[in-house]
Order: sequence, then C-alpha cells, then structure tokens
Amino acid sequence: MARTTPATLALRSRGIDFEILTYAYDSDADRVGLQAAEAIGESPHRVLKTLIAQVDGKPVCLIVPSDREVSMKKLAAIFGGKSAGMLPVADAERLTGYKVGGVSPFGQKRKLPTVIEESAATEPYVYVNGGQRGLQLRLAPMDVRKATDAQLASISA
Repeated sequence: MARTTPATLALRSRGIDFEILTYAYDSDADRVGLQAAEAIGESPHRVLKTLIAQVDGKPVCLIVPSDREVSMKKLAAIFGGKSAGMLPVADAERLTGYKVGGVSPFGQKRKLPTVIEESAATEPYVYVNGGQRGLQLRLAPMDVRKATDAQLASISA
C-alpha cells in the first residue's frame, strides 16, 4: 500500500502533522467507516467518513463521524439550497480523484465547499481517510478544518 497519496502530499504542503495508519479494508462491509473504526480499534465517532453530496446540483464535501447519518435538510440549509442528496459514485470519484471507500477530503482533484460535523471538533484527535482504501490519517480536528477550509456545522440527522 502506498503511504504517499495526494491527501498526504496536500497535508505536508500545508505543514500539517498527521500519523498514518493502515488496516485491512473490507470491500464487502455495509458501512465502510464503521468497518475502519473496528479494524483500527477506535471509537466510531473519532473515525470520520468523507462523503460527496450535492446541494441544488452543486457538489459539496461532508466530513462526518462514521456512526452518524447526514440530515439532507440541514445540509441544504447550510449551503443556502433547497435540496440535497448524495452525488452518484461515478461523479464523486471523477471530482475527487479517489475511489469510493478511499475518498479523502484532502488533495481532491477539484476543491469542493466542505462542512465538518461540529461534534468532531470536540475530539482530541480524529481519523480521516488518507486517499486510499485501508489508509487512515490521525490528526487534530482543527487541522482537518484548516486543511479543507471547512465550516463547522450540525449536519447529523
């Protein structure tokens, strides 16, 4: 497994410290984030999943604890839209340059407006996908925000 990805390069270029952790990715898992949390022995609220959604047809990036679901109504309101939904997998992969299951909020091909579930900011550290299936990055939640220029908001259902 490569330990250098566009995500790790993006963090290094911004001077953000992180630790790399690898695990056995299960492509058959129903919920990839929960499987990652179990595989690395970490609480699911500290293992954040990266989702690509759309608000009024415009793509956005969401960073949410793996044990939470997104409220599409809240998401639409945050971006001043009327409707929100998940972006089709092929579109998400094309926009980010990552395969689903390995989507990182860092180093995406196209920088997307990003929102982080505000509850993640209360954690001393979080894990975020490193741009490859089976690769997690451990860093401070405020460094996730800094690296993505994200806003904090309540987007959980």
